[in-house]
Order: sequence, then C-alpha cells, then structure tokens
Amino acid sequence: MASNKTGASITLLLDRIRDGDRAALDDLVPLVYGELHRLAADQMHRDRFSVTLQPTALINEAFLRLFGTSVPSFNDRAHFLGIVSRVMRQVLVDHARRRQAQKRGSGLLVSLEDLAEEPGQPAVDLLSINDVLERFGRDDPRSLTLVEMRFFAGMTAEETAAALGESVNVVRHGLRYALACLRRDLDPARERP
Repeated sequence: MASNKTGASITLLLDRIRDGDRAALDDLVPLVYGELHRLAADQMHRDRFSVTLQPTALINEAFLRLFGTSVPSFNDRAHFLGIVSRVMRQVLVDHARRRQAQKRGSGLLVSLEDLAEEPGQPAVDLLSINDVLERFGRDDPRSLTLVEMRFFAGMTAEETAAALGESVNVVRHGLRYALACLRRDLDPARERP
C-alpha cells in the first residue's frame, strides 16, 4: 500500500477533486494506478475461470463508474479505496452476469481463500457470492463494508480501521464475525430456512 506521504498526497488530490478541480483527477491517476492495478490483478487471480476481463479493464470501468458523470466525495485514501472496492465488485458481478447470459452456466468462479475453512475447498460462483453479500448487507451493512474492503480492495485491518474510524481490534473482530457468517451462508450443504 502507499506510503504516508503518498497517502497524504492522495487525500489532498481527493479534496481538490471534491472541490471541482477536474485536473486533480489527472494527477490522482498515476498515484493510485499501480495500487489499483495490483488490487485488480489480485481479484483476477482469485478467479479460477478463464477470465476475459483484464485488470486494466476492471480499473478503467471502475474509474468510469466513479468519475464518469459526477465527482464523488472521498474523505481520504482509505475511504477512496473502500469505495473503489465496492465499484470493482459491481463491475465483476456485472461482467459475470453478462457472461452467464451469453453462455448459460459460465459464471465466474472465485476462490476467496479466507472464506474457506479448509484449504482446497472448491471455488464459489461470483454471482452466488454476490447474492449472499447482498442479503448479508441488508442485515449487516457494516460487515458487508468490512468484507468489501478486505476482499475487493485488499485493505489491511489497519487501513480499514483508519477508513472507518474504528480500532484495529474492533475491525478484526468484525471481519472474523462477517467471514463466519459468509462461510455459513455459502455452504451448499447447509439447510436454508
């Protein structure tokens, strides 16, 4: 992740963007592109299916959705990455839906290794994960945010705590709880009410 100096520069640029300085976006892209590319590549690496969406395309689509029609407001670098994580998830889900519509049953399979209780568990279809996350988010939006920041933005507990204004211990505890709930809901053998 970025150094403190780079993080401060990113925060200043985000402030300028929020204040309407569109040129600041041109300055922001080189500072965050490498980090976003790494996050996108990590996300693509989790995909066990032949992916036609490349990390660069994921980043470009996320930027278009974020900055295409209006200028969003970000508090700082961590908040920006949290929002980007949600947008990347939306892009991946939309991509999986299009692929599934084109060729029935060809959804993207994703291995969220931290969700697996045992190594080597089979991958889960991204659309199934999204369905569980959507239900989960209605009941527990904070836990959904923790999962998105961890898996879709690759943020550490420290970065997530800074973005949410919480202690690292509270974030780690919340993430453990969220992952336990998601493991339960993603278990196909579990009987649903």
